[in-house]
Amino acid sequence: MVYTTISIPFCKLHGNGNDFLLIDELEGTRIPDQMKGEFAELYCDRRFGVGADGVLFLSAGTEGDLRMRIFQPDRSEAEMCGNGIRCFARYAFDQGYFTETCNVETPAGVLPVHVSIGDSTFLAQIHMPDPAFDCPGIPATGEGVYQQTIAGLTVHATNTGVPHAVVIVDDLAAVDVPGLAPQIRHHPSFLKGANVNFVQVTGPDAISVRTFERGVEDETLCCGTGATASAAVAHRLGLVGDHVAVETAGGPLWITLGKETLMEGPAVTVFVGEIPL
Repeated sequence: MVYTTISIPFCKLHGNGNDFLLIDELEGTRIPDQMKGEFAELYCDRRFGVGADGVLFLSAGTEGDLRMRIFQPDRSEAEMCGNGIRCFARYAFDQGYFTETCNVETPAGVLPVHVSIGDSTFLAQIHMPDPAFDCPGIPATGEGVYQQTIAGLTVHATNTGVPHAVVIVDDLAAVDVPGLAPQIRHHPSFLKGANVNFVQVTGPDAISVRTFERGVEDETLCCGTGATASAAVAHRLGLVGDHVAVETAGGPLWITLGKETLMEGPAVTVFVGEIPL
């Protein structure tokens, strides 16, 4: 008897330690849409799978140059991911799908991406969605700018492609993230749930952030949309200026606010492989 093995090629990348598997479907579907969530659940597992915070799918765009979809370990599809889109850009650039600028189609809109290359560096600058602070735009219950008291904490919120709760704290290291974050993430005021960011202001234009991610259901080393949301809320509260250095456990990001919202940071290819099916 002859056995035929079908393999799915993939690339593993990370943006400041927030890691992803990327499946290239530019030449055709490799994982049927109805199986993409299950695929993410299986192969994001760090013991029985490859291990990742999410799976990126690359295909041709209808409104942009390329299309990005991201599925998370809980099988859900996220609207956008800041670190994910940088990893997406790194892969697409390395494959020669674009040379400097690419418009990436996501459920959160078409986002322009610009890359810059140094001797040993790769940086991607993303034109992020403008932060939405009103409750309907997050989405959350109520009207006007979101502010709630949850678990004894003052919680602000914005949407930077996905919904984010933001809590300003005095001592980031002392925060009980696994104890507090789920209470905020699942609060009924957030109609689609929310990622949760704890933020310490460390300088005139600098913050440090820890993020609990919806869909991953755990703290991750870095979250690009979370860094953007944290900087945007701190800016609205008058705590930082227009150019914000954001420190995460996985490394730095740089956020620009004002007429346009920009996020800049690195992306690294970890390895390539094949998943036998």
